[in-house]
Amino acid sequence: MNENHSDVLIIGGGAVGLSVAYFAWQHGAKVTLVDKGQLGSGSSYGNAGLVGPRYFVPLATPGVIAKGLRWMFNPESPFYIKPRLSRDLFSWLWNFRKACSRERMERSLPILLELNQESYRLYQEIAGLPEFEFGFENSGLLMMFNSEKGKKDCAYLAGLALEYGLEADLIDRDQVAQLEPDLKIVANGAARFKMDGHLIPYRFVEQMGNFLSNDRIRVLTETAVSGFQRKNGKVQSVQTNDATLTADEIVVTGGSWSRQLLSSLGVSILLEPAKGYSITLPPSKRRLKSPLLLSESKVAITPMGDRLRFAGTLELAGLDLSINKRRVEAIRKAVPQYLSNLDTGAPGEGEVWSGMRPCSPDGLPFLGRFKDIKNLSIATGHGMIGISLAPISGKLIADNLAGKRSAIDMAPFQPERF
Repeated sequence: MNENHSDVLIIGGGAVGLSVAYFAWQHGAKVTLVDKGQLGSGSSYGNAGLVGPRYFVPLATPGVIAKGLRWMFNPESPFYIKPRLSRDLFSWLWNFRKACSRERMERSLPILLELNQESYRLYQEIAGLPEFEFGFENSGLLMMFNSEKGKKDCAYLAGLALEYGLEADLIDRDQVAQLEPDLKIVANGAARFKMDGHLIPYRFVEQMGNFLSNDRIRVLTETAVSGFQRKNGKVQSVQTNDATLTADEIVVTGGSWSRQLLSSLGVSILLEPAKGYSITLPPSKRRLKSPLLLSESKVAITPMGDRLRFAGTLELAGLDLSINKRRVEAIRKAVPQYLSNLDTGAPGEGEVWSGMRPCSPDGLPFLGRFKDIKNLSIATGHGMIGISLAPISGKLIADNLAGKRSAIDMAPFQPERF
């Protein structure tokens, strides 16, 4: 038996890649997963861990361009575009602008809602297995606001959620204080989304990796892909720093690095890395019962076991993982505007992390096969909701590879739609 040949070869060991591997293994496939580093060392490690149906509104919405233009000249704003001459960036922004229409947004809403709802169900299913305990909690979410504009935005999102059958309402400061008795609330109120949850992302990836590595699939870490051999409309082999691997099916789940991987095959996708930051602090005296979103500042606060994680910003600066301390400190500075007694640590304190979220122009992920390479599939482009959509992305790809019909139409996620 050739150990370097698999039914399915997955390139990328984050939450999405591991989810593809999990469901492909469930279908009985012989699976190999390779990662250039350790499993979950990218965006799956330090994100906010928010999951659930609320994340059905795409990044591309009416008015976001004007807001982004105002923000991009403020070095501490939630959104920043690093000025640079890049044809890929220009093409991405052009298609992003076209996607920011009400018609396109309304077309995407039910699609993203269905993905998030089914992914949430799969998380519940996985969390119920004895091998897994990754801090999954169905605790809801509070989206807090300070200003009239923030209140209007929160009311709009809560109304939209209700329209699509989700449980949401608008509550005032006193009601927020009743829900979070350890916190001194400065915010004027919040939109409450009752059907959401959260998890500890690095623990999900770690446990999924351990589960699969236990004689279920072959996992190769510190294994960088250096090239492909393509012949007769298929990927014939994949060259790594250690070996030449072959497979009946190849799946690229390399996150923001997927575009570079595919370019050596002559395949192009419109994918832009969006850097985000997080600060994770040791045990706090203040306990959160549910995650918080600070509406105007675009900062998330998530309880993760006995720690707190503060996450935010969207920075289009290419594949640059360097940490801009000013933008990190802007996350800390936002919190006292909403909560006066929650310790965010001194500058430089806590575990500071940056990671790349792979963004498509229309806010829908890239999921499925390529037309001209019959055995090549992709799962990336999830933007800021990669952890939320990881299980359903993995299941859709695995079902497709196994020739099983999915209940979710994959046409909107076609990787060559731009």
